Amino acid sequence: MTVDDSASGASAPGPGNPGTPIGRDQHTPHHEVDHTVQPTADPLAIRLEQLILGAERRYTPFQAARSAGVSMELASRFWRAMGFADIGQARALTEADVLALRRLAGLVEAGLLSEPMAVQVARSTGQTTARLAEWQIDSFLEGLTEPPEPGMTRTEVTYPLVELLLPELEEFLVYVWRRQLAAATGRVVQVADDEEMVDRRLAVGFADLVGFTRLTRRLEEEELGELVESFETTAADLVAAYGGRLIKTLGDEVLYVADDAATAAEIALRLIETMEADPQMPELRVGIAFGTVTTRMGDVFGTTVNLASRLTSIAPKDAVLVDGAMAEELSRTGAAPVSEKEAEAEPGEGAAYRFALQPMWQRPVRGLGVVEPWSLTRRKRR
Repeated sequence: MTVDDSASGASAPGPGNPGTPIGRDQHTPHHEVDHTVQPTADPLAIRLEQLILGAERRYTPFQAARSAGVSMELASRFWRAMGFADIGQARALTEADVLALRRLAGLVEAGLLSEPMAVQVARSTGQTTARLAEWQIDSFLEGLTEPPEPGMTRTEVTYPLVELLLPELEEFLVYVWRRQLAAATGRVVQVADDEEMVDRRLAVGFADLVGFTRLTRRLEEEELGELVESFETTAADLVAAYGGRLIKTLGDEVLYVADDAATAAEIALRLIETMEADPQMPELRVGIAFGTVTTRMGDVFGTTVNLASRLTSIAPKDAVLVDGAMAEELSRTGAAPVSEKEAEAEPGEGAAYRFALQPMWQRPVRGLGVVEPWSLTRRKRR
């Protein structure tokens, strides 16, 4: 990949403007935003940029790469991975951009990261923080910067507010990242062998709002946004509270994983019960599969994930369907009986079991052949 060395065709700065891209071509990653306007000359925008970045615009991309001691090609790869589009040779980069390039290149030179891994680090960080920044501007700062008094403009409020919030939000971001890194590291060091670090056996759950497409036609945009936010917030809270990990939200659907089957089952039933108790929420259906999962950049892939998604699509309203491997794992760990007959024959009529499993009719599932789903419910106390 190459970057045009001329000053023509410059677009909005990338590293000099968080959330704005700096590298684009026909292979532009899907998370990049294509800005093709000149770098802003708005005085307030420039002041805000300098406040947030802590430095003034100083370098063209070529100068930044040279100062960092890296090739223009490698600098372009890093910038594009972070989600920043081409700015030609506009003087829009800062000392912080040079330092970021130098650090990434230094990790490669020291042998701590391969070049492809360094690009992955840049991409995963860019994707995650871009979404966070967009959310903070759209949902947080936008509301807070409403002029408090008649006659005041938004611009008169924004700068001092950002000045106050910036150090607090930065400290909080680092705290949460360290906490999450500690938790993820703890999970990795407990893995039995190296292969399991990438391909692990997990319970994967999808939760999907029923009839969401009809709701989009019936509700106003603001009402729909509030419903989606309520669903995502409730799901995220429940997944975290009961020991799972939220992988991603897709508006009307959430994807989560858990290290053990019982945790995933408890989360699924809690989601159903919580949504049922809210008359404003549509019905929910959940599908869970258990098996080997490939993890990449915080996401999960593989047949187990696909099966969980398919089970969700065929699950009845306000019900949970699991695959045979999930049912077997629940039985093996003592969370559910192998059969109701076995449970009834035990002392106390199987009082120790938390869940009940009921086999359903076998059915073909697109792309995965014939599967036998099981209905998962909470076992009633007798």
